[in-house]
Amino acid sequence: MIHIALIRGVNVGGRTLLMADLRGACEKLGLRHPRTLLQSGNLVVEGPGAPAEIEARLEQGLKKRLGMDLEFFVRSPREWDAIIRNNPFPKEAKSDPGHLVLLCLKHRVAPPAVRELRGRIPGRESVAGRGREVYATYPDGAGTSKLTNALIDRVLGTRSTGRNWNTVLKLQAMAEA
Repeated sequence: MIHIALIRGVNVGGRTLLMADLRGACEKLGLRHPRTLLQSGNLVVEGPGAPAEIEARLEQGLKKRLGMDLEFFVRSPREWDAIIRNNPFPKEAKSDPGHLVLLCLKHRVAPPAVRELRGRIPGRESVAGRGREVYATYPDGAGTSKLTNALIDRVLGTRSTGRNWNTVLKLQAMAEA
Protein backbone atom coordinates (compact mmCIF):
# COMPACT_ATOMS: atom_id res chain seq x y z
CA MET A 1 0.00 0.00 0.00
CA ILE A 2 1.27 3.47 -0.94
CA HIS A 3 1.06 6.44 1.43
CA ILE A 4 1.58 10.16 0.90
CA ALA A 5 3.01 11.79 4.02
CA LEU A 6 3.52 15.48 4.74
CA ILE A 7 5.65 16.71 7.62
CA ARG A 8 4.79 19.95 9.33
CA GLY A 9 7.48 22.56 9.85
CA VAL A 10 10.74 20.97 8.74
CA ASN A 11 13.59 22.83 7.07
CA VAL A 12 12.07 26.15 8.09
CA GLY A 13 13.02 28.31 11.04
CA GLY A 14 16.20 26.37 11.81
CA ARG A 15 14.52 22.97 12.19
CA THR A 16 16.55 20.87 9.75
CA LEU A 17 15.89 17.35 8.53
CA LEU A 18 17.92 15.99 5.65
CA MET A 19 15.73 14.10 3.22
CA ALA A 20 18.38 11.35 2.97
CA ASP A 21 18.09 10.88 6.76
CA LEU A 22 14.30 10.76 6.45
CA ARG A 23 14.45 8.11 3.72
CA GLY A 24 16.96 6.05 5.71
CA ALA A 25 14.83 6.20 8.85
CA CYS A 26 11.76 5.14 6.85
CA GLU A 27 13.60 2.09 5.55
CA LYS A 28 14.65 1.15 9.09
CA LEU A 29 10.98 1.38 10.08
CA GLY A 30 10.16 -1.21 7.40
CA LEU A 31 8.65 1.24 4.93
CA ARG A 32 9.68 0.49 1.38
CA HIS A 33 10.73 2.75 -1.48
CA PRO A 34 10.72 6.06 0.43
CA ARG A 35 10.77 8.96 -2.02
CA THR A 36 10.95 12.64 -1.12
CA LEU A 37 9.97 15.76 -3.00
CA LEU A 38 11.78 19.04 -2.39
CA GLN A 39 13.32 19.67 1.04
CA SER A 40 10.10 20.53 2.86
CA GLY A 41 8.92 17.19 4.19
CA ASN A 42 7.01 15.59 1.32
CA LEU A 43 7.25 11.81 1.33
CA VAL A 44 5.79 8.85 -0.53
CA VAL A 45 6.33 5.42 1.06
CA GLU A 46 5.02 1.89 0.70
CA GLY A 47 4.00 -0.34 3.57
CA PRO A 48 1.08 -2.14 5.14
CA GLY A 49 -1.39 -0.29 7.31
CA ALA A 50 -4.02 2.41 7.24
CA PRO A 51 -2.90 6.04 6.91
CA ALA A 52 -3.47 6.68 10.64
CA GLU A 53 -1.26 3.71 11.51
CA ILE A 54 1.50 4.90 9.18
CA GLU A 55 1.21 8.40 10.65
CA ALA A 56 1.74 7.08 14.19
CA ARG A 57 4.53 4.75 13.05
CA LEU A 58 6.39 7.63 11.40
CA GLU A 59 5.94 10.03 14.32
CA GLN A 60 7.04 7.49 16.93
CA GLY A 61 9.76 5.92 14.81
CA LEU A 62 11.40 9.16 13.75
CA LYS A 63 11.36 10.46 17.31
CA LYS A 64 13.20 7.31 18.38
CA ARG A 65 15.59 7.15 15.40
CA LEU A 66 16.31 10.83 14.78
CA GLY A 67 15.36 12.41 18.11
CA MET A 68 12.89 14.75 16.42
CA ASP A 69 9.27 15.41 17.34
CA LEU A 70 7.72 15.51 13.88
CA GLU A 71 4.09 15.84 12.98
CA PHE A 72 2.96 13.79 9.97
CA PHE A 73 -0.21 14.04 7.91
CA VAL A 74 -0.70 10.83 5.92
CA ARG A 75 -3.20 10.18 3.13
CA SER A 76 -3.76 7.23 0.82
CA PRO A 77 -3.57 7.73 -2.96
CA ARG A 78 -7.35 7.30 -3.07
CA GLU A 79 -7.78 10.09 -0.52
CA TRP A 80 -5.26 12.24 -2.42
CA ASP A 81 -7.14 11.74 -5.69
CA ALA A 82 -10.36 12.80 -3.94
CA ILE A 83 -8.59 15.88 -2.55
CA ILE A 84 -7.65 16.88 -6.10
CA ARG A 85 -11.06 16.03 -7.54
CA ASN A 86 -12.90 17.98 -4.80
CA ASN A 87 -10.82 21.15 -5.14
CA PRO A 88 -13.31 24.03 -4.85
CA PHE A 89 -10.95 26.39 -6.70
CA PRO A 90 -10.43 24.79 -10.14
CA LYS A 91 -9.87 28.14 -11.84
CA GLU A 92 -7.02 29.02 -9.48
CA ALA A 93 -5.58 25.51 -9.85
CA LYS A 94 -5.11 26.18 -13.55
CA SER A 95 -4.27 29.89 -13.59
CA ASP A 96 -2.28 30.34 -10.36
CA PRO A 97 -1.39 26.97 -8.76
CA GLY A 98 1.46 28.47 -6.75
CA HIS A 99 -1.04 30.56 -4.77
CA LEU A 100 -3.54 27.76 -4.15
CA VAL A 101 -2.71 25.86 -0.96
CA LEU A 102 -4.03 22.54 0.29
CA LEU A 103 -4.10 22.40 4.07
CA CYS A 104 -4.11 18.86 5.42
CA LEU A 105 -5.61 18.76 8.90
CA LYS A 106 -4.81 16.45 11.81
CA HIS A 107 -8.49 16.08 12.72
CA ARG A 108 -11.81 16.58 10.97
CA VAL A 109 -13.43 19.99 11.14
CA ALA A 110 -17.09 20.82 10.83
CA PRO A 111 -18.45 23.35 8.30
CA PRO A 112 -19.15 25.97 11.01
CA ALA A 113 -15.42 26.10 11.84
CA VAL A 114 -14.54 26.71 8.18
CA ARG A 115 -17.20 29.44 8.01
CA GLU A 116 -15.72 31.05 11.12
CA LEU A 117 -12.25 30.96 9.53
CA ARG A 118 -13.66 32.53 6.36
CA GLY A 119 -15.13 35.32 8.48
CA ARG A 120 -11.76 36.11 10.05
CA ILE A 121 -9.86 36.62 6.81
CA PRO A 122 -8.74 40.26 6.65
CA GLY A 123 -7.47 40.19 3.05
CA ARG A 124 -8.38 38.85 -0.39
CA GLU A 125 -7.74 35.21 0.55
CA SER A 126 -10.48 32.60 0.27
CA VAL A 127 -10.95 29.30 2.08
CA ALA A 128 -13.21 26.32 1.57
CA GLY A 129 -13.18 22.75 2.74
CA ARG A 130 -14.46 20.14 5.09
CA GLY A 131 -13.37 17.00 6.85
CA ARG A 132 -9.58 16.81 7.03
CA GLU A 133 -8.81 19.22 4.16
CA VAL A 134 -9.13 22.94 3.66
CA TYR A 135 -8.14 24.80 0.51
CA ALA A 136 -6.92 28.39 0.60
CA THR A 137 -6.17 30.88 -2.15
CA TYR A 138 -3.55 33.55 -1.57
CA PRO A 139 -3.90 35.89 -4.58
CA ASP A 140 -1.32 38.30 -3.13
CA GLY A 141 1.00 35.54 -1.88
CA ALA A 142 1.17 33.75 1.45
CA GLY A 143 4.32 35.51 2.67
CA THR A 144 2.60 38.70 3.82
CA SER A 145 -0.87 37.27 4.37
CA LYS A 146 -2.63 37.54 7.71
CA LEU A 147 -4.17 34.11 7.00
CA THR A 148 -1.36 32.28 8.81
CA ASN A 149 -1.02 28.69 9.99
CA ALA A 150 -1.37 29.94 13.57
CA LEU A 151 -4.72 31.59 12.79
CA ILE A 152 -5.92 28.60 10.78
CA ASP A 153 -5.00 26.13 13.54
CA ARG A 154 -6.52 28.28 16.27
CA VAL A 155 -9.84 28.85 14.53
CA LEU A 156 -10.20 25.28 13.24
CA GLY A 157 -9.06 23.76 16.53
CA THR A 158 -6.58 21.37 14.93
CA ARG A 159 -3.08 21.34 13.46
CA SER A 160 -2.44 21.77 9.75
CA THR A 161 0.28 21.73 7.15
CA GLY A 162 0.00 23.32 3.72
CA ARG A 163 1.33 22.58 0.25
CA ASN A 164 0.82 24.59 -2.90
CA TRP A 165 -1.11 23.04 -5.76
CA ASN A 166 2.03 22.36 -7.82
CA THR A 167 3.37 20.19 -4.99
CA VAL A 168 -0.01 18.48 -4.55
CA LEU A 169 0.03 17.39 -8.21
CA LYS A 170 3.68 16.29 -8.07
CA LEU A 171 2.94 14.09 -5.05
CA GLN A 172 0.03 12.52 -6.92
CA ALA A 173 2.36 11.71 -9.81
CA MET A 174 4.96 10.22 -7.43
CA ALA A 175 2.33 8.00 -5.82
CA GLU A 176 1.21 6.77 -9.25
CA ALA A 177 4.76 6.04 -10.52
